[in-house]
Amino acid sequence: MLRARDAMDRAYAEPLDIPALARIALVSEAHFTRTFRATFGETPHRYLQRRRVERAMFLLRETDRSVTEVCYAVGFGSPGTFSRTFRDIVGQSPREYRKSATATGVPTCFAMAWMRPNG
Repeated sequence: MLRARDAMDRAYAEPLDIPALARIALVSEAHFTRTFRATFGETPHRYLQRRRVERAMFLLRETDRSVTEVCYAVGFGSPGTFSRTFRDIVGQSPREYRKSATATGVPTCFAMAWMRPNG
């Protein structure tokens, strides 16, 4: 399970699917999904979404890339899916997040700890 999670952490922007991740973990697809959820407390799909959103948060805070550019850079296939997933996890749209994150004047290390997604 750790190998599969590490692969998701390294290649979060790549198209990853359950069969490929199960092969990395050396288990069947069904066993992989069940065991991953039991081990890490969320499905592989949700873990990957959260990982992508964490990276998107960084890019929105630290770069001038457009929301659409950030969407594709972190591995989402469409801006609509990106915005919906971002809002579900963070509680704000990507644009709202960028505005609030860049206007705080709080040191980045504190902002990162405080704004870390929990979904």
